[in-house]
Amino acid sequence: MSCAYHEYYLQDAMNNLGEMTEYAYYGCHTEIDKAFRLFIISGYADRFQVGDPLVVSGMSGTELFLNTLNKCGIETPEPVTGLTRYDTDAYYWIGYIMAYYQWKTNMTFMTIFNVITASDLLRVYPALHTASEERAVISIDELYRERSMISRLQAYRKRIGLTQAELSEASGVNLRTLQQYEIGGKDIRKASANTVIALSNILHCRPEDIMMQCHGQKTE
Repeated sequence: MSCAYHEYYLQDAMNNLGEMTEYAYYGCHTEIDKAFRLFIISGYADRFQVGDPLVVSGMSGTELFLNTLNKCGIETPEPVTGLTRYDTDAYYWIGYIMAYYQWKTNMTFMTIFNVITASDLLRVYPALHTASEERAVISIDELYRERSMISRLQAYRKRIGLTQAELSEASGVNLRTLQQYEIGGKDIRKASANTVIALSNILHCRPEDIMMQCHGQKTE
């Protein structure tokens, strides 16, 4: 897999996205998930993820978020100085490591944040913020793939309009077991062949469709 853009711009990208998320949270009192949604809606995420020099290194992270707000038609506050804590702060680290993760995986920010949330990143911050970027990517990618797989089962169920209870009754799979598969308490890849076939028959999909680890979208 090729990286998203030339490594020459990577450090600037990581520093700027880290500053952006820190400024969004402390300077603008914006929750990080919302900050990334605005970043995506504004179109700046599209430019950032392909390494547009004007976006990844031509402006500071503070300017990037202020421009994001402006593009979304949101009144921008006066810039707050003296915020940057770099990798010692969780909210800086979220942007910093997400810039690296996006660069390394070459996924879009929209694809990533359909699955990964700021709460997920805050939860792994204590263990990963002192680890290497490569180690952090491995851990985040494991979470991403796990969530994608869980979401796939949910998505197929919701696509045909079944509740968990209805799917349980129709397939003969225990309701509690089904719930555990959907929240990740149990690994559906370790389910019996009969269980997976029964679910796929009701969901009108192939058994491998609900077992494969691939880039999916999180459902509500």
